[in-house]
Amino acid sequence: MTILTFMADAVLLGTGATLFMDVLALLRQRLWQIPSLDYALVGRWGLGMARGRFRHRTILDSPPVAGERPVGWALHYLIGIGFAALLLLWLGAHRGPAELAAGEIFGPAMFIGAASVLLPYCVMQPAFGFGFAAARSPRPGVARWRSLVAHLSFGLGLFLAALIWNMVARPL
Repeated sequence: MTILTFMADAVLLGTGATLFMDVLALLRQRLWQIPSLDYALVGRWGLGMARGRFRHRTILDSPPVAGERPVGWALHYLIGIGFAALLLLWLGAHRGPAELAAGEIFGPAMFIGAASVLLPYCVMQPAFGFGFAAARSPRPGVARWRSLVAHLSFGLGLFLAALIWNMVARPL
């Protein structure tokens, strides 16, 4: 597998998995009124880092920054692509998703999804001013559960995107 193929696979899997995660978040919001993360906050954080501000007392109290919403969504998808690249490295950078059986992908994809929750727990939530694993949020258990569900849906999205890519690359 060439580096270009590896990058294309990571972009396709990461984008597909993140899109799946977002569709499920939209369904949870529409069906059960469960709010999703406002990615403008991710953009506010990212743009703040570009200006040397890495932590917030609470990001909700920080003033909005021009362009934060599109930057937040772009970061959301770039992070998903990064985690997809980790999955591909784990599976063997010499093999793409089209060369793997479904059984080879499911466990690692779900593990990457579950492990990816460490990013919000250990980095983003503390930087947003919510504490480690949202400990200083109004309802830490709810915040932790919602993060875990979102990231497990990302893992399932990685698996489904790999299956779809497998079917497209190797039609019956």
